[in-house]
Amino acid sequence: MHYSVSFPQGNIQYLLNTAFNSAIELCSPKDTIIITDKNIAAFYASKFQEYKAVIEIKAGEQSKNTETVHYIIDQLLKHEVHRKSFLLGVGGGMVTDITGYVASTYMRGINFGFAPTSLLGMVDAAIGGKNGINYQLQKNLIGTISQPSFILFDRNFLDTLPDDEWSNGFAEIIKYACLFDQGLFNELHDRNIEYYKKNNAALASLISKCVDWKNKIVLTDEHEHGKRKILNFGHTAGHAFETIARIPHGQAVGLGMLVACALSQSIGLTKDVYHKLKHTLGNYNLPTEVNCDIDQTIEVITMDKKRNNDGIDFVLLNTIGKSTIKNTSIKEIKAAIEIFINESNY
Repeated sequence: MHYSVSFPQGNIQYLLNTAFNSAIELCSPKDTIIITDKNIAAFYASKFQEYKAVIEIKAGEQSKNTETVHYIIDQLLKHEVHRKSFLLGVGGGMVTDITGYVASTYMRGINFGFAPTSLLGMVDAAIGGKNGINYQLQKNLIGTISQPSFILFDRNFLDTLPDDEWSNGFAEIIKYACLFDQGLFNELHDRNIEYYKKNNAALASLISKCVDWKNKIVLTDEHEHGKRKILNFGHTAGHAFETIARIPHGQAVGLGMLVACALSQSIGLTKDVYHKLKHTLGNYNLPTEVNCDIDQTIEVITMDKKRNNDGIDFVLLNTIGKSTIKNTSIKEIKAAIEIFINESNY
């Protein structure tokens, strides 16, 4: 399925269920530089032979920093990349984030596209135009909002995806279900990760739904001044857990959603939702406990980009499928995290 979405800076083509070799019809190989990580390059080097050059960076979130950006720019200069060149990010969320950031800033902006290779990238990270890098303890502190020319979804890349990366992707899928779809939440609650690994049609449907939901939100609020903030459900505490406990993004978001559900009980969310979410996370091999320092966690949260005066704009659930954004005090957040972490360590 192919379709285009119009943004102020132009149309984005979404190519679902599309083989990677179709990318040569979207960007000229002789003018295209591929940015990927060393793991993807090792598996798929034969797919990249027609392109002008391939820039390999170290795999992992720790590479999403200014040092890697400088390395990429040095390589772009080496290959005489100019304003009419094209960057193609082939990889997970780290690769697409950093590719979009470099493309948005190199020579004040050149065109770029994505071919996400992880489930998390396909359902969330590659969509929406947020590009950036981490700085010190802060996730995505430096970045841009700039849309790619296209996003190509080749599910064959998932054949080499490690098990823990499948789980990370499902954390974001569960997030969408919490925010938008009671029926899907129930379906995820009753099924497990193995079901979707074996059922291509069901997995394709999940990816398509997530792409559609994120697009609809981003089209109404590209620069996150209002409604787009709800997509941060689970991310405020999650980013802190990711930084302090040094766990993968999806695992951290799952834990962050549990904190958000605990906080949401103050606006009427029933306790059974918390327990259903905990069960669902377990179905997808996502942790429901964390061991980390509470004060450090709160320190990272207080530096969050969503801070608003003395509170944080926290995404809470009224019920599955209905959310709200509430300016929540640091004191309230700390109390919820203390309860959550203490229960985890019990």
